Amino acid sequence: MAYETERNEMVAQQLMSRGIGDKRVLETFRDLPRHEFISGQTSSGAYADHPLSIGEGQTISQPYMVALMTECLRLEGNEKVLEIGTGSGYQAAVLGCLAAEVYSVERFQSLADKAQQVLDKIGFKNIKIKVGDGTLGWQEFAPYDAIVVTAGAPHTPVSLIKQLKNNGRLAIPVGGSLNQVLTVIEKKGKKLLPTEICGCVFVPLVGEEGWQKD
Repeated sequence: MAYETERNEMVAQQLMSRGIGDKRVLETFRDLPRHEFISGQTSSGAYADHPLSIGEGQTISQPYMVALMTECLRLEGNEKVLEIGTGSGYQAAVLGCLAAEVYSVERFQSLADKAQQVLDKIGFKNIKIKVGDGTLGWQEFAPYDAIVVTAGAPHTPVSLIKQLKNNGRLAIPVGGSLNQVLTVIEKKGKKLLPTEICGCVFVPLVGEEGWQKD
């Protein structure tokens, strides 16, 4: 019950108060046990309004940023979604509640294994994870209705654009290594229509079409 209360407060104080209005997104955040994705002492702050370390120099984003990026994808329930940067698995779980299929690429085997364990424990059957270079996407299951990148990129990887369906949406933080701008790119035929959403700070997107190994 304590966690349920914390989730309700998180939704009201961190999400709705900042303009998150998608009812399906809000309901997912009320129901999904975020604390399951955070092991150790930090689990007590699972619903706090800030990122948390999850090991390997990576973080789980603050709830608001996860909700904002998810809302930007405008998911209706039948989509196939690609996530770059599995991390704790929380963003993948949110997507798994809102879309038909989720494919997630993680750079670190240890994080992929932990995320898979939690997702299996909760009971997700529509999420697949692989370890690899996220900047190259996951060609096997392309194209995707939506793509979300949970790390900061110096530019939008060409591979991800190619794997995005026509009329699809890609949410990605783009900018320097220390701060970025959350950008949503809509693919309209041969045209790419970018919209800048807000400033943000993510760990670097490392890979062939991102930052070089840190």
